[in-house]
Amino acid sequence: MAPLLRALRAGLRSVCLARAVSNSARSRGAVVTELQPRAADREEHGEVNQFQHNPDYHGFSSDPFVDEWNMRLAFFFSISMAIVIGGTFIHYLPDHGMRQWARREAELLIKQREAQGLPLIDENYYDPSRIVLPSSSDE
Repeated sequence: MAPLLRALRAGLRSVCLARAVSNSARSRGAVVTELQPRAADREEHGEVNQFQHNPDYHGFSSDPFVDEWNMRLAFFFSISMAIVIGGTFIHYLPDHGMRQWARREAELLIKQREAQGLPLIDENYYDPSRIVLPSSSDE
């Protein structure tokens, strides 16, 4: 009995038709609709192959194999090589702000002052004997 009911339901589903309903402005004319077959009844699916994959399209070529290799090469050269070459370029840029030069110059001055027997830092920033002060009468 159950198989008969299933077959009857399947047969009734294919017989059921759907009506298209319009939401346009109403007029005084007669309403006419056509019976349209349901979408499930119209489309027939072929056999599905489990081993055929939907290829990802990357926009390089219509052939999936060539498209994938072009994508790999493009990303390798644009990302990996940019990081390597960019990092090397930044590493070999000249001394920014002359920090290394200032350090070397300070080390040379320290060695020179130690050799002369002078203190590393003098209490006077400028030599007081070389400063020219205006006379008190000029004010």
